[in-house]
Amino acid sequence: TLAGSPKTCSNPQTSCKNTTAVSDLCCFNAPGGQLVQTQFWDTSPSTGPSNSWTIHGLWPDHCDGTYDSNCDASRAYTNITAILQSYGKTDLLSYMNTYWVDINGDDESFWEHEWAKHGTCISTLKPSCYTGYTPQEEIPDFFQKTVDLFKTLDSYTALANAGIVPSSSATYTSAQIKAALKSAYGFDVTIQCASGALDEIWYSYDVQGSVQTGLFVKAAPVGQSSSCSSTGIKYLPKSGTPVSISTVKTTMTTSTTSASSSSTGGSGIFSGSGYLNAFTSGSQTGCLISAGTWYTSGTCATYTATASGSGFTLKSSKGSCGISSSTFTCGSGVTATVFTASGGYLSYGGSTTFYAAAVPSGSTQQTIYTTSQSVSVTFQWQAL
Repeated sequence: TLAGSPKTCSNPQTSCKNTTAVSDLCCFNAPGGQLVQTQFWDTSPSTGPSNSWTIHGLWPDHCDGTYDSNCDASRAYTNITAILQSYGKTDLLSYMNTYWVDINGDDESFWEHEWAKHGTCISTLKPSCYTGYTPQEEIPDFFQKTVDLFKTLDSYTALANAGIVPSSSATYTSAQIKAALKSAYGFDVTIQCASGALDEIWYSYDVQGSVQTGLFVKAAPVGQSSSCSSTGIKYLPKSGTPVSISTVKTTMTTSTTSASSSSTGGSGIFSGSGYLNAFTSGSQTGCLISAGTWYTSGTCATYTATASGSGFTLKSSKGSCGISSSTFTCGSGVTATVFTASGGYLSYGGSTTFYAAAVPSGSTQQTIYTTSQSVSVTFQWQAL
């Protein structure tokens, strides 16, 4: 199905941060201006992979934490799967069948509920906000955006990096859990518990522009409350199969870009601005910062990839990036190296494997080498 296009928004204001009233609710989310990506950890019964949280939804809360629900009965569609198929969203559906799953096994009904209760209340997704609107085209927009946000919010790894892992015996404090998630996300998040066990995480955003094309800006939650006690919180193990987190991320990266992204060599998906996320033992563990060093407890550096010859060059705010004496470094006096891409990963000399003396922790940075060290690491491009 060929869809129409969302309204073009020039210089849109950011929801919940506007200083004057905004009348065009196709370019400004209101009254549901705080968009919340919510995640589940289901253990009874278990849903999804044993080492990943799953999607609950994307909720348009008011800027004070209250919310509307079921805003348009005429668009409470009962054939979400069929609609997504009609728009050719087979990759999206496949992902949802793994990561957006219902605890009772009825995924379609769960998706219908999330759309009808929450999606219909997002002002920028109304049919009148599209040029040449094709019936139900807001459905792929809503579900794709929710999944795209979820893919950037690896709660399992964020907790594991702080030593918070599923256990049938260990307990954690609310402060420990929230600190681990804030370290990864950059802002406070809201956690929920059931029967004393952690089972939900809520990540809040304000949006500059529309849900379809706007910029999601991480934000602190407003007006949300947690159902968890301050201590003694369980984080129970799931049964089921673990997933290779790097595989998930790679699939996500390659399926949303051109076909060349999964090929070996060339620039692949490396173009424009992006982060270089580090993966070791199948899990994302930090990223590269501006000097080209590996770091796990701070903000990733924005790299610029520019096509060059049979590949691309990389640059950070410190300067060009290159391999010198088997070391990856970025700076003003560095001669740029031409890198290639393989399956969404950075490649040098035909290999996507780089090395470090150890996995960085705390405020320690690790130098990246092209020659063997005790830790192997790969770097995946996350376009911005």
